[in-house]
Amino acid sequence: MDKTRENYAEQTPFILQRSIFNITSVQRKNAEEEMWFIHHCKTSPRRSRTVIGQPSPKNKRPKEPGENKIKPSNKKVKPKVPKTKDRDSPDSLQSIMVHVLDTGRFQKPAATLSLTAGQTVELRCKGSKIGWSYPASLDTFKDSRLSVRQHERYGQLALVNSTAADTGEFSCWGQLCNGSICRKDEAQTGSTYIFFTEKGELFVPSPSYFEVVYLNADRQAVVPCRVTVLSAKVTLHSEFPAKEIAANGKDIMYDVKRGFVYLQPHFDHQGVVYCKAEAGGKSQISIKYQLLYVEVPSGPPSTTISASLDKVKGGEDISVRCTVLGEPDVDVEFRWLYPGQEGERPVTIQDTWRLIHRGLGHTTRLSQSVITVEDFETIDAGYYICMAQNLRGQTTVATLVESS
Repeated sequence: MDKTRENYAEQTPFILQRSIFNITSVQRKNAEEEMWFIHHCKTSPRRSRTVIGQPSPKNKRPKEPGENKIKPSNKKVKPKVPKTKDRDSPDSLQSIMVHVLDTGRFQKPAATLSLTAGQTVELRCKGSKIGWSYPASLDTFKDSRLSVRQHERYGQLALVNSTAADTGEFSCWGQLCNGSICRKDEAQTGSTYIFFTEKGELFVPSPSYFEVVYLNADRQAVVPCRVTVLSAKVTLHSEFPAKEIAANGKDIMYDVKRGFVYLQPHFDHQGVVYCKAEAGGKSQISIKYQLLYVEVPSGPPSTTISASLDKVKGGEDISVRCTVLGEPDVDVEFRWLYPGQEGERPVTIQDTWRLIHRGLGHTTRLSQSVITVEDFETIDAGYYICMAQNLRGQTTVATLVESS
């Protein structure tokens, strides 16, 4: 095989020389290059493995030492950075909610919608098990205007004869269930805040003419004067002294979905305030809000217990009182354990609460639970245990009642 290649390489230059006068100048140049290449292959077979007949680069010649070095370039190349979305950004989480329009078309709802009161609203969320949240006014009275249904592939919320009072957040979420226990799927959610505009109603109507807002030093307080018109200009005013209270974004800010937010409430903020809204050349005053400063620190209930008698004779009546001093707007739940419970001894339990004004505008909530045992018997002697619980924890206290 090697001898055949050498014979071919030796004969080829003569064949090409014989025909070189019958071709064009371009072809002649290519032929000359091919002749040089074949001759080079014959003399230096180990330096190249290029197949004979393959076109070689133009101007092929030996390189001088250092000629292959890359010359530095002053051209600046701007690196291309691929655009990526933040996985935790709102855009990366696709809403499962759609708004069904009057025409029957579907549309992804914006963060806020402005609709005229009286319109029917239909929202759908994709999923076989959907949870819903909507303005509290619709839930308080179990309003018949609202219907929530679960279909095979989506959940449906429909509201007819809407009013300004229905203004608020409508949201949905998928549920991940294991038997009867379900939890919220944070990756499958949707929400929109709907303003229902109604003639003569710039503020979302309130069921009362006066509300109490408690100021706690360790958390935000909200004056809930929400509007029904997104573009309305809203200001906060104190009744005495009569002046506008600036919402500078540092101590107080306005949130169109919540109202005026006191970021760091303190004693000087208390008093009577109201809001004023202006839109479309009209203005309206809100209800009044009493701001009360709370002196009791937040935490589990501060609880005490006492009995009307430490030693009780048979046939007497006895009462054990459990008392909690706490924040005015924090509910307290009571539970009792008592000696005659297993024997199903009849007892009376009464829970009450009231606000106490302790001077200088400080307000405290006094919650009490009283258990009463009539016609005391030996079985009623022992420890009476009271468990008081709020959102921040539980406190347990006990007292011993003896039979004399």
